[in-house]
Amino acid sequence: MDCVELGMDALFMDRTHRDIVGICQTYRYDGEMSTSSKNDVDDAGNHERQEAGLALGVEINALLSASRALTERTAAAFHPDLQPAAFHLARWLYAYGPANPSALASAVAMDRGSTSNLIGRMKALGLVQSTPDPVDRRAVKISLTDAGVKCVVEALDLRGASFFSRIEDWAVEDIKRFTALLNAFNAPRNSLGTKL
Repeated sequence: MDCVELGMDALFMDRTHRDIVGICQTYRYDGEMSTSSKNDVDDAGNHERQEAGLALGVEINALLSASRALTERTAAAFHPDLQPAAFHLARWLYAYGPANPSALASAVAMDRGSTSNLIGRMKALGLVQSTPDPVDRRAVKISLTDAGVKCVVEALDLRGASFFSRIEDWAVEDIKRFTALLNAFNAPRNSLGTKL
């Protein structure tokens, strides 16, 4: 199927979307959220708002899908023989420095067994090393090797290039406005949806 750009008239109907990995798909919304609300009212303003909200939801889900695809590509660039979760461990070590395995597992919300297996594979590939913990000689600290740092930097460069290519033609004011809108959207909220 060829991707066809739909005009603004189709914004709230079927959407054609080409994601970051080139998958083209036409869909009506994406099943990620309800198309009705407990606050629905039969007036035109509410309908327009609901349709606009659904269109926003489609675009956010496309963004999340593109982000997941980019994360997979970035992880493969880090090392093609490792699971993507290994890149999360390496990226955390790159950002925060050496850590004991249980703290690393907790930091990336991974179970200790999986973390231990990934650390073992990464050690075998020369990407991480373990050294005695200077405070508790019975424990170890995991850190990136020089080769591990090089692989993380190359993977992050790939990720950054993909990100910046998406906004290279944007005006600075558009970037600032988009950032402000995302910041407002991502603001912490309580269970009732009210800003904290």
